[in-house]
Amino acid sequence: MHRLADLIEENALELAVLGVRDNGTELNMALKAEPGSAAGTFRYYAEALDKMYGEIAPTDRNTLGLIHREPVGVVGAIVPWNFPLMIAAWKLAPALAAGNSVVLKPAETASLSLLKLAELAAQAGLPEGVLNVVTGKGSVTGEALAMSMDVDVLVFTGSGAVGRRLLEYSAHSNLKRVYLELGGKSPNIVFGDAPNLDEAAKVSAMGIFRNSGQVCVAGSRLLVERSIHDDFVSLVAKHAAALRVGDPLELSTDIGAINSLTQLKGNLSFVERAIAEGSSVYLGGNQALSETGGYYMEPTIITDVKPHHNLAQNEVFGPVLGVTPFENDDDAIQIANSTPYGLAAGVWTANLARAHKMVRSIQAGVVHVNTYGGADNTVPLGGVKQSGNGHDKSMHAFDKYVDLKTAWIKLG
Repeated sequence: MHRLADLIEENALELAVLGVRDNGTELNMALKAEPGSAAGTFRYYAEALDKMYGEIAPTDRNTLGLIHREPVGVVGAIVPWNFPLMIAAWKLAPALAAGNSVVLKPAETASLSLLKLAELAAQAGLPEGVLNVVTGKGSVTGEALAMSMDVDVLVFTGSGAVGRRLLEYSAHSNLKRVYLELGGKSPNIVFGDAPNLDEAAKVSAMGIFRNSGQVCVAGSRLLVERSIHDDFVSLVAKHAAALRVGDPLELSTDIGAINSLTQLKGNLSFVERAIAEGSSVYLGGNQALSETGGYYMEPTIITDVKPHHNLAQNEVFGPVLGVTPFENDDDAIQIANSTPYGLAAGVWTANLARAHKMVRSIQAGVVHVNTYGGADNTVPLGGVKQSGNGHDKSMHAFDKYVDLKTAWIKLG
């Protein structure tokens, strides 16, 4: 695994470019988020191997209770197109480290970097058949993987609709365990006492517009205390307007391309419906650079979004930010928790007691305080409610890929 991490670093530019050609992520971000992150993930779990061991139960003197951790066997992994290499590494590294074989299915529109990863894994000395990358349509290859009686655990990052289908496939096959990360509609909550409102606005803009909003933890709902609402939205718009939309392979680009025409049309339909529901376009709202033949969209800010509106309830997965004012702490909590999702959240405040209250009260797998985005392999990432179950990253990721076996031994 250390050798694989070395090879990922040695081939970082090629891996990043392959990913960018597939999904349109801006190259500067792709270099760090894809090969940079993947190499670190494989190193983390390589180092973690001798930190994972069994337990001795506190039984009476005549009995010895041992708890063993054993590999589950075969892991099926289905990963999305937005960060294929990074997210695949989150699943592959702990699964392989725990002693399993893996069948990895990339997204239909983003397989190049993962096919290259399989090549590098073979060069690193991974035994034949331990890592298998199988491409194809979700309705064919994905279904075959999920229905297989030989797959013991299935892990998936993607949409709720597909996640539900995978659970059905498990029920119709061997009742394999299914772990799902299903995206979110993450609230980013800004109070009037935030330490630095301009910094909060800049980070909030990047929290939704980086990678054209194609990030599962994107802060797509901006909740702003009413007393600062107008001024803060203006600050966010200033930073958003300064971001350069363009060719993702150019280093001067801040925001790259939308993954596909279907995705772009979906993004624009959210804007149209928001207008129909009474919201206002504060910034953007249109396709960008249409003359290039590529799929680009302007950073878009929609104001006057009510908590029950479509834009507040459903994931866009694009560069569209919905803004909703709130009155006080309890109002912010109620609005934040009013969606079916619970993946991530952000809170900006100088009040330590308020920060702790918000962390406890918001239903999310991760709550950022006075920042948004960013975390390393030492902490878990996972959601609650309809954002899924199980965790990627950290030592907790091993829980998905091991079975517990008890040895109950009579000593006398």
